[in-house]
Amino acid sequence: MRIKFCGLTSLVDAIHADKLGADYLGFILHPKSPRYITLRDFKNFASNLPEGRKNVAVMVAPDAADLAAARDVGFDRFQLHYPADIELSRLVEWQELVGGERIWLAPRRPPETAFNPRWLEYGTTVLIDTYAADKFGGSGKIGNWAEFKELQALSSEHTWVLSGGLSPNNIAESLAESGARFLDINSGVETAPGLKDHAKMNAIVLAIHQQRASVDSSHV
Repeated sequence: MRIKFCGLTSLVDAIHADKLGADYLGFILHPKSPRYITLRDFKNFASNLPEGRKNVAVMVAPDAADLAAARDVGFDRFQLHYPADIELSRLVEWQELVGGERIWLAPRRPPETAFNPRWLEYGTTVLIDTYAADKFGGSGKIGNWAEFKELQALSSEHTWVLSGGLSPNNIAESLAESGARFLDINSGVETAPGLKDHAKMNAIVLAIHQQRASVDSSHV
C-alpha cells in the first residue's frame, strides 16, 4: 500500500507526512487552489526535507513553460489534471517534456463520459478523483469506489491512485470496495484547506495499516 499526502502548504506538515512514511508528498501549483504554493515555496520545503523523498507537482493543464519550470526546480512526479476533451497533442507534449514514467494522469471526467484508454499511452500512473464541474480535483467528495475497481482492471501495467474524500472514517470501506493499492490523501485530514491535522494524519495511516493487516490475516 502506498500513500501520498497532498495539498501540503507548510514545512511542518510536509515533515510530519514524511515521518509517517508517506511515499509521496504533493504540492499544488494551481493558483486557483486554496492549497496553492509557489515554486519558491517548494524550493524552501525541499531544501529542508530528507533527501530521497519523492515530491509531486500538482498542475492543471500546464503549458510547456510551466511544466518545464516545475521539472527544473526538482519535482520527481507530475500530477496533471486535464479536461476529458483535451487534445492528445497536449499529452504528447507533456510526455516529451518529463517522460511518461513521471506523469500521473488525472482526467476530469464527467460521470457520463467514458474513460479514454488512449490516455494510458502517455503516463504510467493514473489518478482517479471525484468529478466536480467547477474545479479540477480537490472537491473533498467521496468518489465511486466500485468504478475505480473497474478502471483499475483496464491495465495491470499502470499504477492506479484513488483520490477523493478519503478520511480515517471511511478508509476501511474505501479499500474494501475499490481494491486500491495507492491512496491520495488531502482534505480528509485537514482542519481547513491547506492546514493538515496531524492527529487525523496519524489516524488515517493507522487505519490503513490495520486494514492491510486484516486483509493479510484473512489470507493465512
